[in-house]
Amino acid sequence: MDSLQGKNSNRRTRRLAALLASAAMLLPPANNACADAAPEQGVVSLKYLNYHDSQSGDTYKTAGMSRDRINVNALSLMVMVPVAGEWSVAMTCTEDSITGASPAHHGWGFPADSSSGASGELRYAGDLSVTRYFSKGTLSAGSSYSQESDYISRGISLSGTLSDGSKNTTISLGTAYNSDTVDLNKPAVIDSKKSESPRSKRVFSALFGVTQVMSQNDIMQIIVTWTHGKGYYSDPYKDPDVRPDMRRMFTFMTRWNHHFEAPDGTARLSYRYYTDTFGIRAHTLNVEYVQALPHGWEITPMVRYYSQSAADFYVPTGDDPFVAARVDGMQYYSGDQRLSAFGAFSYGVRVAKELGRSWMADVKYENYEQRYDWGISGRGDSGIPTFNARNIQIGLTRKL
Repeated sequence: MDSLQGKNSNRRTRRLAALLASAAMLLPPANNACADAAPEQGVVSLKYLNYHDSQSGDTYKTAGMSRDRINVNALSLMVMVPVAGEWSVAMTCTEDSITGASPAHHGWGFPADSSSGASGELRYAGDLSVTRYFSKGTLSAGSSYSQESDYISRGISLSGTLSDGSKNTTISLGTAYNSDTVDLNKPAVIDSKKSESPRSKRVFSALFGVTQVMSQNDIMQIIVTWTHGKGYYSDPYKDPDVRPDMRRMFTFMTRWNHHFEAPDGTARLSYRYYTDTFGIRAHTLNVEYVQALPHGWEITPMVRYYSQSAADFYVPTGDDPFVAARVDGMQYYSGDQRLSAFGAFSYGVRVAKELGRSWMADVKYENYEQRYDWGISGRGDSGIPTFNARNIQIGLTRKL
C-alpha cells in the first residue's frame, strides 16, 4: 500500500512539474520560472528551421510577379550548464539566411514591380543568461546581440520569481532594455533613404506575472507586459513610409493547462490581448494538446487564431500613401500590409521521440494562412492578397 501511494505521489509530482514547465514557456527566456532548484543536468540542443511564404489571389495574377516571396534557413545552438548547485548559465547562438524579397507595399508592391529587402541576407544572433536559484525563487540576468547588414540590436534583461511557502503561487517580475540601430545607407534601401545617418531606437519593457497551481491537474497563469519605445519605427524598404517615433505597447495574456489522467495528456489553452499607440488591437487564441505515447514518443497538435485591426495611419490599396497623406493632411502614413486589418489561422503538429536516457529528437510542422476578411470585424483591406507561410523545425537535444 505504501509503495502504491509512493508511485501515485511520484506521478503527481511529475505531472505538476510538466504543467509548471509548460507555463514557464510564456515567461522571458532568462527565467527558469517556477523552478526553485538549480538543474542537476546540463542540456545541449541543436535546432534547424526552414520558413517559406507566398501570396496568392487576383493581385498575384495581375501583377505579373512570382508567388514565392521569402525563404529562411536558420540554425540555432543552445547550451545550458548548472554551476555549483545554485547557478545555471545558458547561451544560445543563431545564424539565419534570408533569400527573396518582400513587397515594398500592399501585397505585391506599389508600383507593381517594386520590392524590398535583398536576397542572401545573413543574420547572426546570440544571448547569454545567468540564473541564481534560491529556496523560494530565482534571479536571472541576461544579454542579447543580433546583427545583419543593415540592423544591429543589443539588449539586456533582469528577471526573477518568488514562490510562497506552499510553492503553489509564483510571482514573476522582469525588465528589459533594447538599443537598435538601422543603417539607411545600405544599397538595397529605397533611394530616397540613402545618404542618411544611421537611425536608432530604444525600447524598455516590463513584465509582471502570476502562476497559480489550482490542483494536481490544473495550473493557471496571468502575464502583463508593458513596452515603451522611442526612435526610428519607419520601414526604410517601404518608401513612402513615415511612422510615429514613439510606440507604447500593452499585452495581457492568460493561460490554463489541464492534465488528463487516463490518456496522460495535457491541454494548453491561452488567450492574448495586445494594443498599442499605433492603433492596432489584436487577439490571439492558441490551443495545444500534448499526448505522451508508448516507447518514448510524444505528439503535440496545435491550432491558433489571430486577428488585428489596422494602424491609424495605414493607407489602403489603390492609394499612393504619399499622395493620400498630402490630400488628407496625414502626418504619418504607410502602405505596409502588416499594419492592415486581417485575420489568420495556423495549425501544426510536433512529434518528439526519446532516444535512450540522454537524447531526444523532435520535428515540428506549422502552416499559416492570412486573409483580409478573417478578422473579428471582417472589415479588412480587400486589395490585400492571401498570405501563406509554412515552417519546418528539426531538433536534437542531449542531456549532459
